[in-house]
Amino acid sequence: MLDQFKATFKEESFELLATLENTFLELESQPLNGELINAAFRAIHTIKGSAAMFGFDSVSRFAHEFETALDLCRNGTLSVTKDFIGLALKGRDHIRRLLDFDEPVPAEVQGESGPLLDRFRGFSKKAAPQEGGAAPEPEQAPAKAEPAARGTFRIEFKPSKDISRDGTKVLSLVEELARLGQADVFPHTEGIPRLSELDPEACYCWWDVLLTGEIDENAIRDVFIFVGDQAELRIEQVGEGGDGSAGASTKRLGDILVERGSATPETIQEALKTQRKLGEVLVERHIVSKQEIESALVEQEHLKKIQEKSEAIVGSIRVASDKLDALVDLVGELVTLQARLSRTSFELRDAQLSSISEQFERLIAQLRDNTMSIRMLPIGSTFNKFRRVVRDLSLELGKECELVTEGAETELDKTVIEKLGDPLVHIIRNSIDHGIEKPEGREAAGKPRTGTIKLSALHSGAYVLIRVSDDGKGLDREAIREKAIQRGLISPNQELSEQEILQLIFEPGFSTAKVVTTVSGRGVGMDVVKREIDSLGGNVQIDSAPGQGMTVTLKIPLTLAIIEGLLVRIGREFFVVPLSSVDGIIEIPKADIASMGERRIISYRDEFVPYVALRGFFGTEEDDASEEPEIEQMVIASAQDSRVGFVVDQVIGDNQTVIKPLGRLYRDVEGISGATILGDGTVALILDINRLSLLVQREGANRAAGAA
Repeated sequence: MLDQFKATFKEESFELLATLENTFLELESQPLNGELINAAFRAIHTIKGSAAMFGFDSVSRFAHEFETALDLCRNGTLSVTKDFIGLALKGRDHIRRLLDFDEPVPAEVQGESGPLLDRFRGFSKKAAPQEGGAAPEPEQAPAKAEPAARGTFRIEFKPSKDISRDGTKVLSLVEELARLGQADVFPHTEGIPRLSELDPEACYCWWDVLLTGEIDENAIRDVFIFVGDQAELRIEQVGEGGDGSAGASTKRLGDILVERGSATPETIQEALKTQRKLGEVLVERHIVSKQEIESALVEQEHLKKIQEKSEAIVGSIRVASDKLDALVDLVGELVTLQARLSRTSFELRDAQLSSISEQFERLIAQLRDNTMSIRMLPIGSTFNKFRRVVRDLSLELGKECELVTEGAETELDKTVIEKLGDPLVHIIRNSIDHGIEKPEGREAAGKPRTGTIKLSALHSGAYVLIRVSDDGKGLDREAIREKAIQRGLISPNQELSEQEILQLIFEPGFSTAKVVTTVSGRGVGMDVVKREIDSLGGNVQIDSAPGQGMTVTLKIPLTLAIIEGLLVRIGREFFVVPLSSVDGIIEIPKADIASMGERRIISYRDEFVPYVALRGFFGTEEDDASEEPEIEQMVIASAQDSRVGFVVDQVIGDNQTVIKPLGRLYRDVEGISGATILGDGTVALILDINRLSLLVQREGANRAAGAA
């Protein structure tokens, strides 16, 4: 069981470290922001205390020196400089590395602690007062932390009976809580049994604490962050200021006891009839304990003005991601079962069964939407990771860059977010290395010395558009074209549109860099971007203006689990077209298609649209040529910011599509991205519209080149 709690501690610590990195990056631009300093101090303090509790001594010792330096910043003794932020980020990275190991930590990893600790102590010594004198004046105004608003909190900490069995030191938690401010602690010992019945490993006490200080609820919860599942914690702010308010009426003892749930109004009224002291009567009648009366009396004396607040309710719970994945899989099976029920009710033409089927379909739709919303996460959690990438890479390349983000609250399926990390890193690194100029070059071009990389996200129908733009020099189209000719990707006389030229940078191994460095030059990065985004069912578009910058737009589907699809038939086989890509459906006589010959172009809404006959593409025309209809249907889909037509035998209609991955043997099949199971058990393949569109465009280009 101890291993389980250690795993929870690590998970919580990783989240704190991720937040800490973002806090330090914000501090670099706001060195006098006391709230940020307080947040960083609380995070390190929590990690230090919890690491000691669970036996991670190396982490605890390192975090102690880290905390000492942050405390000096919090007190205004030590200035928050760029050098200190750089050291703090390295310290954060080292704690993350230490947490990858259980004690004892390997010697080579432990050896990395010494130099970092010496640097932290060096900062602390510089800030410490000299012998016989006052502290030296800092070079800039001290980063004096703004204190939190002063308040008074009533805290009930009721640990479970078995909390100590995994090594948790309950008294250490209470002592740490008491150090946050002025505390009155009342242990409730009435639950302790006789010695003969006592279990030495069990916890029979609970604590009632009245805490006043420059604190907030988050600071209190941080103390108990790793024992949330093993204790009942109630925090209630009962007063502001902590020093009383003139003219405010003091609550009566009975009111406080009723608020705490120690007694009922009827019990209080009954006890008051005795004309004796309320506390004595309640203790005599065993309604409340003596400790509860003492605690309530202290609160009554301590507060002049009490502001009632409802009991804090935890608004979220932690759920393992694999459990969410299992839930989505089960919902997918229900969607398939619902399709089977609908088909059965239609075939039997039973009114009562149809009514049940319709109700079941509505409930499944709600369950599907709610389940998918659970897996949706704000993309800002991913955006924050790139601030460190921009900072470190700009320092390495001798450039000045800042990252600006927009739309961080935009939500996306967690599985999609997990796969976006590498593509976005490659795009940002490419922008800093190839796009943003050196500070001197930017000044010469009339630009600010500091380059800007903008990362934004917004919803667009069933997709999310993620844009990475910079204000650098943009792409050199001629250089791209010359490199493509050298590598044999295009012929010297081949005519390409602007977008086609820009798309060449996604070819494997393509790079215009003249020198291979640790950052770029091998032509791997943008190829990874294209491959990953294609695997997500999305597409990439590039816009560039010479001397003004470049914008890369990623169009990503909201989810990869359950989508709305358009079911079509080709011969005896069924296929699904993602409905979000469908622009329209038209009917064309077979004779008209035959008359077009090799042109493979049709007029649609005043636009010439290339098309492909899927019957021929998938090789089904020879097997069932006799079933080929006289009037075929063409699905017009939008892909790669253009329209493409797909000729099918029949469009059947909408279909809730539960995406199933293809087996290893079929992963490389061109034009197919997955499969789904229909209501009658038939397997339908899901068309990869982006890939098919690319194949159609290439086929058209090859025909044009052949004709030339």
